Amino acid sequence: MTSFASITLEVPDPTAAEAFYKAFGLEVFVNVRASDAPTTGFRGFALSLVVSQPGNVDAFIAAALDAGATTLTPATKSFWGYGGVVRAPDGTICKIATSKKKDTGPAALHIDQVALLLGVADVKASKRFYLDRGLAVAKSFGGKYVEFDTPSSAVTLALYPRRALAKDTGVSQEGTGSHRIVIGSDAGPFTDPDGFVWETASA
Repeated sequence: MTSFASITLEVPDPTAAEAFYKAFGLEVFVNVRASDAPTTGFRGFALSLVVSQPGNVDAFIAAALDAGATTLTPATKSFWGYGGVVRAPDGTICKIATSKKKDTGPAALHIDQVALLLGVADVKASKRFYLDRGLAVAKSFGGKYVEFDTPSSAVTLALYPRRALAKDTGVSQEGTGSHRIVIGSDAGPFTDPDGFVWETASA
């Protein structure tokens, strides 16, 4: 089974980006490298941080804003839980959410799960593409959502319709140019139908 090994964000200022992701508690989940590839608008992906309680959501959002992020969607309660969305200084969209509606302890900067959400034109077609490259599906809801089985990775990989992901994160779906993200795996280099680049992960 193909392993999903790493996420590398391509950023204009790697030093600043490293400082941000360290302050935000994501430095163990993402790598950064320099890139000035042209990109505008929605880059087609988001990082999702799942935490255990609303206080942790607020703590992460506060840490992100203190480190230079901007708010896309203020943290609010909803029928599914509590969450908000911020944009990192390099443009990466980060969603922080919990399914819980009440705190059960002191707020903490502790992440339960990180997911890379890819916004794609056709979830079913992208699912077939990734199955052909050795990934296994953990959850699938037709053309609305696919989550892959990535037991050896600290990060979960999932597919959403591009329009739905943009709406969920509070941005327009319009965007052109580079995604400015590279995914590392043992499946060898390839580019998926939506232009997301995969490379061979270093051992």
